[in-house]
Amino acid sequence: MGAAWPGRCGRDPCGALCLLLTYLSVGYADYVILTHILLQPGFRGSLWCPFHAVMFNLIVLLLLACHTRAVFADPGMVPLPDTAIDFSDLRSNTPHKSERSNEDWTVCNRCETYRPPRAHHCRICHRCVRRMDHHCPWINNCVGELNQKYFIQFLFYTGLASLYAMGLVLTTWLWPVDRSFPGKMEGVAGGISNNHVQMAHCIVLLVESILFGVFVTVIFYDQVVSIIMDETPIEQLRNRLLKEARREVAHTRKPKIALLREVFGRGFVICWFFPCNCSPPSSGAPAYSYLPNYDV
Repeated sequence: MGAAWPGRCGRDPCGALCLLLTYLSVGYADYVILTHILLQPGFRGSLWCPFHAVMFNLIVLLLLACHTRAVFADPGMVPLPDTAIDFSDLRSNTPHKSERSNEDWTVCNRCETYRPPRAHHCRICHRCVRRMDHHCPWINNCVGELNQKYFIQFLFYTGLASLYAMGLVLTTWLWPVDRSFPGKMEGVAGGISNNHVQMAHCIVLLVESILFGVFVTVIFYDQVVSIIMDETPIEQLRNRLLKEARREVAHTRKPKIALLREVFGRGFVICWFFPCNCSPPSSGAPAYSYLPNYDV
């Protein structure tokens, strides 16, 4: 079911463009660091060259793995019924639902099906998604209940790679000469500072790292806050419009660590940094149903 999901969002030209831009940006950053930074006299010939090459590419590998999982994972789409559902009793305001367990179930007029609490319809994917956060063009998919972990990991490693790239560029500019060989750079005026091609690549990489770093940091912070507050951006906007920020169910909010574990898994905290499901077998993916439980 997860593999078929991105195909429904594949017609979004903005999402396809953002996917291409993401891979081109990551590939360009890796190229500049390996070719125009680590092979310069400040790193070449020292143990720092293979160390930074391995560490940066490890971050890039985790970044791409998390991004791939976020793209191809099912965000938690609400299944469509095999046959049409009769909503005549609901439209006639007949009290048919159980007030105990189904008071938050709603009907999606676009999908023509019941949807569970906190599920919302995505106008791009044309499906309802459980605990939908938003539709992200950078993964060409919705961010929902089942792939929010991978999306946040992608943001984390993108910010870490941006910070790493900025540090390498600044280090190359501040220490352009390999001090282990004082006479090696004689006759090369300033090393990388006078090489216009290398300087241009480093400037572009620095600007790219700053832009992407600030961008993903803001989104990462917003994602963590929404998890801790137990409110998606859609719910925050709705409560703001309805002026219900202090609604009656506020006292039932779960502890912050419990809310984080719902997204990242109930295993060890170290597993939160890897794009895999590290939860115990008993806490697997929730079973989906397109019908609420009625009292018959």
